[in-house]
Amino acid sequence: MTDDHKKSIEKQLPKNQATNRELKPQRATATASIRPSTSIQPSAKTKTNAEPQIKKVDIAIAGVTYPIYCPVHEQEELHSAVSYINDYALDLKRDAPSLNQESLLVLCCLNLYEKIHANQKTEEDRKQQDIQSKVLLNKIIKDAHSIL
Repeated sequence: MTDDHKKSIEKQLPKNQATNRELKPQRATATASIRPSTSIQPSAKTKTNAEPQIKKVDIAIAGVTYPIYCPVHEQEELHSAVSYINDYALDLKRDAPSLNQESLLVLCCLNLYEKIHANQKTEEDRKQQDIQSKVLLNKIIKDAHSIL
C-alpha cells in the first residue's frame, strides 16, 4: 500500500479500532488466502472527493493469518504479493523448520530485499550500458556522415 492510502485508512478508522500494524496474527489452517471482510465506508461528513473504499482482508503467510486494511483497487496486487511471499516463506521454513514465525519473516524480508537490490543494480547497469551504446552509436553515425 502506498503512504497516501495508509493515511486515508487511518483517517477512516474510528480511534478505538486498530490499524493493521496493531492487529495480532492468528493461526490459520490454510496457506496463502485472502478473505475480504466488511468494508469500511467513509463517513457522511467527508468531502465530495470520495476516498478509496477500504476492506479488511485476512491474509495468511506461513500458516499465520494477519488482518490487513486494503483499498479495494489494490486487492489483486495484495493477493499476488501474499502468494509470492507465502511461497517464499514456506520454502525458507522447509530449509529451517526450527525458526519461529518472527525469525522466519525477518529472514524472508532480508532475502527479498537482497533480491530487490540485485534487480535494481542490474537495471542500473543495463541503463548505463544503454547510455554507452547510444553514445557509441551516435559517434559512429557522426563519423559515417563526415566520411560521406
